[in-house]
Amino acid sequence: MLERLRTRDRAIALGVIATVVLFAALYTVLGVGMQMSAIRMTGMARELGNPMQMPSQPDWSGLQFFQFFLMWWIMMIAMMTPSAAPTLLLFAALKRASGTVSKYAASVWLFLLGYLVAWAGFSVFAVLLQWSLRQSEIFAPSMMTLKGGVVVGVLLVVAGIYQLTPLKRACLKQCQSPAQFLTVNHRPGFAGAFLMGGHHGSYCVGCCWALMLLLFAGGIMNLWWIIGLSAFVALEKTVGPRLALPETCGAALIAVGAFVAFSSL
Repeated sequence: MLERLRTRDRAIALGVIATVVLFAALYTVLGVGMQMSAIRMTGMARELGNPMQMPSQPDWSGLQFFQFFLMWWIMMIAMMTPSAAPTLLLFAALKRASGTVSKYAASVWLFLLGYLVAWAGFSVFAVLLQWSLRQSEIFAPSMMTLKGGVVVGVLLVVAGIYQLTPLKRACLKQCQSPAQFLTVNHRPGFAGAFLMGGHHGSYCVGCCWALMLLLFAGGIMNLWWIIGLSAFVALEKTVGPRLALPETCGAALIAVGAFVAFSSL
């Protein structure tokens, strides 16, 4: 009987994760609200710093600003929710004795919602950055990509340096230790579930924001970069400190960024 309950609980949590990720992935791939789908944008991608030249888009309206925010947020949902699965599954297990199935499922949804609200905050920052760059000489607005090897190289170096900082390590540690996080930051009730999800999401943003900004280098809707960054983030949160993955990635980003920048001079 106990094993059956565990299987049911795990199925509920995995169902929540799968539903959210599937919807977000389809939205991102189809490019809902955008001029082109992510598949087409990926096919038109070129080498770093040299995006395809296309006619500039008109200035953003309020509706377009909201569409770009949704693009960023739903893309973050597709990319980051899988890496949060271990914490969400453990949270679901801890809520097993909370009462009815509906109450238990609601807590899982609220925890995930809080997590995603934290990434909504990052998405606001990202879309504001994209909006500020839209008419600059260093940005190709139609391809949603930075132009120029020096600019792209600097972004890679900055992301690499952040990988080596104490703040990165502190945030990553929270993401790698779901049991410790949930024990130390436990809050009761539905409001507590939402706040715990938001708290965990804030650590995740602190861990991964610089990596997510690399989408400006490879193309915001470039599926290869989306998949690659998603896979790396999930691996980084899973392997623990023994492989020094953040430091290795940081050194590689700095080296590649320096090469890209100096080779374009």
